[in-house]
Amino acid sequence: MTHREPTEIDALAERFVDATTALQPESRVYRGSAGDKTEYQDYSPNGVAALGELYAATRRELADLEAVDDVDVVTKLDLDRVLELGDQRINAGWYQRDLNNLASPLQEIRDIFDLMPTDSDDDWHDIAGRMANVGGAVDGYIASLREGLRRGNTPAARQVEIGARQLDEFVAGAGFFHDLAGRGAAASGVNAGALTAGAEAATESFARLRGFLSDELAPEARTDDAVGRDLYELASREFLGARIDLDEYYEWGIEELERMRVEQEAIAREILPGATVAEAIAHLEERAEHRLNGTDELQRWMQRTADEAVAALNGTHFDIPEPVQRIECVIAPTQTGGIYYTGPSDDFSRAGRMWWSVPEGVTEFDTWRELTTVYHEGVPGHHLQIGQAVYLRDSLNSWRREAWTSGHGEGWALYAEQLMDQLGYLTTPADRLGMLDGQRMRAARVVLDIGVHLGKQMPGGGAWTFESALQFMSTNVNMTAPFVKFEVERYFGWPGQAPAYKIGQRVWEDLRDEIAQLEGDRFDLKEFHRRALGIGGCGLDTLRTAVRRLYTDGASR
Repeated sequence: MTHREPTEIDALAERFVDATTALQPESRVYRGSAGDKTEYQDYSPNGVAALGELYAATRRELADLEAVDDVDVVTKLDLDRVLELGDQRINAGWYQRDLNNLASPLQEIRDIFDLMPTDSDDDWHDIAGRMANVGGAVDGYIASLREGLRRGNTPAARQVEIGARQLDEFVAGAGFFHDLAGRGAAASGVNAGALTAGAEAATESFARLRGFLSDELAPEARTDDAVGRDLYELASREFLGARIDLDEYYEWGIEELERMRVEQEAIAREILPGATVAEAIAHLEERAEHRLNGTDELQRWMQRTADEAVAALNGTHFDIPEPVQRIECVIAPTQTGGIYYTGPSDDFSRAGRMWWSVPEGVTEFDTWRELTTVYHEGVPGHHLQIGQAVYLRDSLNSWRREAWTSGHGEGWALYAEQLMDQLGYLTTPADRLGMLDGQRMRAARVVLDIGVHLGKQMPGGGAWTFESALQFMSTNVNMTAPFVKFEVERYFGWPGQAPAYKIGQRVWEDLRDEIAQLEGDRFDLKEFHRRALGIGGCGLDTLRTAVRRLYTDGASR
C-alpha cells in the first residue's frame, strides 16, 4: 500500500464518522472498534433530528473545502451526495414509516446481537448490557412511528401485520433473548441473573412493540402498498447512488427477463434433452451428487468453495491482500432464510463472514443452485469488495472504507457471479442454470418493484396486486411458495432496494465495457478491477465519474 497524507477533506470525513458513531453507537460493533458496546442509537424523532443537524453542518463545512487529489475528489463528491440524500430522507418522513419484513428498526435492534463477540466474560457483560438497553431503542422507535400516525404518514398495513407476526417469536420465558442468556450463563462467568434480567427486559420490550403495532398502528396503517413516484425516486437514488430513468429501466427489466427465459430453456435441454426448465430442475434435485444434507455439511461446503475461489483468483484476475484471503462461512443463529455478508473489523481481528440463516425444517441444499451464492457473498463478491476497502486504510479515510450503497455493492456482487461464468468457473450446465436462476430473479425484481410502486401495467397487461405479484414471481423464479411470499413482501415494503442489484450490475458491466473500448488493446481486466475496487464504496454516479477520471487523466497508471 502507498501511504497518503490525510487532507482537510479526510479530516472532515473522519469527524463525520466519529459524530455518526456517537449518534449511532451500534456501528462500533459492526466495525469492531473500541467503545461502549451496549448502547443503541436514539430512534425517536429527537434522535433523527440530531442526525439531520449533523448532515446539514457537515455539508456546509464540506462546501468550503477544496479537493487536493483524486481521492479527495471522490470523497467530496460522494459525501455531499450522501449528506443531501440523508437530509431529504428525513424531510420526507421515512423514519415515521420505517417498517418492513427484513431491514427496519424492528429487525436492526435484534440483529446487532449476531455480530457481538462471545469469547470472554467482558463480551457477555456487553450482551447483558445491550439486552437491558433494548427497551430504550424500542421506545424511541415507537415514538417515531407515533409521529407518523399523527402526520398520516404510516407504513402499509401489510408490513404492520408482518412485523407483528415476527414479534410473536419473542414470548415471555422463551425466544431469542432467553436462548442467548442461556448460552451466556453456560459459557461464561457472568452472573446468570444479569443475563436473565436482560433477556426478560428485552423480551418485554418487544412484546410492548408488538402491542403497539396491533393496537395503535394497524388500525391507521395505509391500505395502499405503493409509495408513489416521488418517494420511490428518492428511495431509488438512495440505494443506487444514481439518478435513472425508471420507466426505461422497467422496460429493460422486461427485456432481460425474456432474454434469460430463452437462455434458461436452452440450458435445460442440455441437462435433459427435450426438458423444460422445471423438468431440468426436478431432474437435478433428484441427483445425490448435487445434494448437501444438513447444516454442518452445508457449512463445510460453503467454506471449502469460498477458500477455493480465493486460491484460484488471487494473482490471476485479482490481487487479494493477505488479510482479505480469510473468510468465515457460518450458519446464522436465526431462521429467516436470508443469506448475507458482514465485513471484517477494521483491524481484521474479526474476519469477513458469510451467514446463512436456514429456515426451520430445511435440511437439504443443492450445490448447483447455491454455487454462485458463495461467489456473490465471498470472492470475488462482497468479501473481496468490502475487505479490499477495509485494507486500504493508508489511502482511504474511515468514511470511504465503510461507505455502502446497494447499487454499488450488490451490483458488484452480481457482476462477480456473471464474471465467474465468463472466467470458466461454472463448469457444468447445472451450475450455469443455477446462476441464471438467480439472475432471472434479480431481473424480475426490477420489473415488480418499479411496477408496483409506480402503478405501472404488468407485462402483458393488468394491474399489479399482491396476488398478481406472487404469480409473476412464481413464474419467473424457482423457489418454494413461502420463500416467494417472503420476497414479494420484501419488495412491497422496502421500495427501491431490490432493483439496485440488477441495475448496479448493468452499470458495472457498462462501465467495464466503456473502459475496454477506450483502452483498446491496452485494456487489462485485472487492472480495471484493481482501480475500480480501490475507490472504495460509493454511489454509482460517483463510481462512473471516478473510474473515467482514472483512465482519461492517466492517474494511478
